[in-house]
Amino acid sequence: MNIRKIMVSIVLLLSSLTVGAVSHDELLRIKQNFSDMLIPSDEDPFHLKSILISIPPEEEISDQAVVELHQRYPLSMDRMKLYISSLSEDGRWPDINYEDKKRSGWEPKIHAERILELVKLYYSQQTPYYQSSNVEAVIHKALGYWFRVKPVCLNWWYNQIGIPKTLGTAFILFEQKLTPEEKKAAISVMENAKFGMTGQNKVWLAGNVMMRALLQNDVALTKEARDIIASEIVTGGAEGIKDDWCFHQHGSQQQFGNYGLSFVSGMSFFSGVFAGTSLAFDEQQLGIISALIDKGYRWVLWKGKMDVSALGRQLFHHAQIHKALSLAFAASELGGGKSEQCSIVAKTLLDENYSSRQVNSLIGHKHFWQSDYTIHRRPQWMASVKMASKRVVGVEMMNGDNMQGYYMADGATYIYKNGEEYLDIFPLWDWRKIPGVTAFEADAPMPLIKSYQPRNQSSFVGGISDGKQGMASMEINRAGIKAYKSWVFTDDFVLCLGAGIKADSNLVVTTSIEQCHKKGELTILQEGKWRSVGDKQTYSGEEQRFFHNQMGYILWNNPKNCVAEVNHRTGQWHDVMQMYRPKDVEGDIVSIYLEHGVSPQKSTYQYLMLPTTNQEKTKLFDLSAIQLIRNDEVAQAVYTKKNSTWWITAYRPLKITLTSGCPLEILTPGIYMLQETKGKYKLNCADPTHLQEIIKLKFKNKDIIVPLLEEKGQTVSVNL
Repeated sequence: MNIRKIMVSIVLLLSSLTVGAVSHDELLRIKQNFSDMLIPSDEDPFHLKSILISIPPEEEISDQAVVELHQRYPLSMDRMKLYISSLSEDGRWPDINYEDKKRSGWEPKIHAERILELVKLYYSQQTPYYQSSNVEAVIHKALGYWFRVKPVCLNWWYNQIGIPKTLGTAFILFEQKLTPEEKKAAISVMENAKFGMTGQNKVWLAGNVMMRALLQNDVALTKEARDIIASEIVTGGAEGIKDDWCFHQHGSQQQFGNYGLSFVSGMSFFSGVFAGTSLAFDEQQLGIISALIDKGYRWVLWKGKMDVSALGRQLFHHAQIHKALSLAFAASELGGGKSEQCSIVAKTLLDENYSSRQVNSLIGHKHFWQSDYTIHRRPQWMASVKMASKRVVGVEMMNGDNMQGYYMADGATYIYKNGEEYLDIFPLWDWRKIPGVTAFEADAPMPLIKSYQPRNQSSFVGGISDGKQGMASMEINRAGIKAYKSWVFTDDFVLCLGAGIKADSNLVVTTSIEQCHKKGELTILQEGKWRSVGDKQTYSGEEQRFFHNQMGYILWNNPKNCVAEVNHRTGQWHDVMQMYRPKDVEGDIVSIYLEHGVSPQKSTYQYLMLPTTNQEKTKLFDLSAIQLIRNDEVAQAVYTKKNSTWWITAYRPLKITLTSGCPLEILTPGIYMLQETKGKYKLNCADPTHLQEIIKLKFKNKDIIVPLLEEKGQTVSVNL
């Protein structure tokens, strides 16, 4: 971390610690803010509630962000009547399994969530139950059961964070109706949360302590909790907001859709809770949170859906939709609706994802250099690649979540047009053929991941960008497979290269090109005509061209067979996320992949994807516009005529002669993008290992030394 960032962090920390003395009147204001924000109203300035209502509520929920999103649904009177009528004399609901032992989707939490719903019902003036004595009696009875039994989950998170967070909110809203005995028991529940941990866990715990402080009217503890919450509004730490505007938790792991989303939602909520008091977030703090939304989250949303690779382990039903909408609510409420900078960011994000036109104003290319994650955005489509390295944890499996996602960070490549290409596909996927991934073909159970440590034994993973186009590269040394993989992102296509593919098993190795929902026919070009692909077909030869759902796929010069298939599959959400009850779902899936055979040693591949195209354009695409210079263990290099650009990933030093005739010698392995304009050359380069201080090369027999930035892995641009 450089000196400037250290000083900024110190200033922010000191600003949080020097907030003036808090008065008891301000505690009352904070409690009132709680009530104003949580009691249902008809206000919907951004029409997000109407979008939410159009989405059928989930029946099985574990994801905290989705739980809180569902708390925004208008109260269902039929459901409320059922809650009131079905509660037993001892305060239990008969449809809840209070003996549940799951670590994710723990059923007793539903009891707490219903209490909160009933408290909101009690104070909602839009319903016939406003301050109903019957509802009040049901709330007391349900609270009594929880206070007597004291349910405990095997997963610490529910005991210290999830339950206190839900019930704490109910306690504050219902405080005036709590008996002295109930208030004492409520404080005991809240005492399960104590200051500690890092990142979003730290914020959750501090928020729970703050609610306890409000119940106790403890001014000093309220301020201390607020200051701990605000202390996480900084960049550049080991966890939390990173300098590339990603969010990390559980080590160096991208967590946009999980902990990061809860962080943004939580900070948005707290910004409203503290509004109008001496504890209010200042513009600098709000600026950091809004920058995280603008420079981070905007990139991973497409037409109201979050990129699959941003979801983390939380691959729930409708996760892409729910998480995007949760972010939209958080963005719209950040700063209590009173910050101009926050409002501008929110409006931009909402216009891109939820307006009737859904105009994509964010066009460009970004590599999150601290997160091994690449996003490419064009007016009509978006692409993403998720990688991992010795530095970056690619994926996690825990608490029964993401039980099939072993390969999700091995170069997973998704392309979106309408955003529904992979929506809820998870029970139907062949998880060894995630698009873009090179893996073993097998029927064996998926290996499990049991730690947060990086698992790709290579540091050569990274990307470059000129802001509009870019290249990503990944050396894989993991799970018995070694490979060199590169992606070139241009205005018109994504080019995928693979080389040096080796395996130590007698299993077949494949590289998946696509695996998505079937939308219309999958066709292949044969003898100048498009023919339907039915079931499973194997193709060989120098070139294959496929078309499906506005996507063209061109494969050429691949030494092994290509397989395309359309099949009807049956699967279960339970196999992916164990919180779900076993139940079959089915659907039609399109799959295209390359076979590298058994125990390949130096296998290669090359293919390109043409988004938002048609059959005619796919048929006529001129491959001579892409000149492959090299594709092996030394380098992957290609020249694209349209933009006069050489794209080079040099795994080792090498010499090449450019198409223009100029000699180029790369002395420092890295990723390079060399563009010619009217005889002048501009170089973009990066060190994917994050180990070098400078990059050395010779261009036109002239020595070039490029100093790299202090924040390793970033693109550096120079004119040659």
